[in-house]
Amino acid sequence: MDPDRRGQWLRGVLDLCVLALLRDGESYGYQLAQALDTAGVGPIQGGTLYPVLLRLQRTGLVTAQWREGDSGPARKYYQLTAEGRAALRQGGNAWLAFVAPVTDIVTKGVDG
Repeated sequence: MDPDRRGQWLRGVLDLCVLALLRDGESYGYQLAQALDTAGVGPIQGGTLYPVLLRLQRTGLVTAQWREGDSGPARKYYQLTAEGRAALRQGGNAWLAFVAPVTDIVTKGVDG
């Protein structure tokens, strides 16, 4: 896949992916990057992910808290807020409404 195109698509949905990963519990940046990579979305560099996390924090969709690590440096843990859950529901529904017709168009072109 063309890396520029992939980057454009990713910029449009990375916030939504991060909110979705935080749905089931808190996480820190490196852990989120690993989860995105494992899911097939990544690899995502810190220079891309941390501005997203800061923006989500500034808009009240996530909270952040520094904690000492058991072995190693302190980590900043991010957690979804009630506003973040609402944004995830709304954004998830909007994404599904967008991607379904695109998938229909693309798969008809590929199959036929």
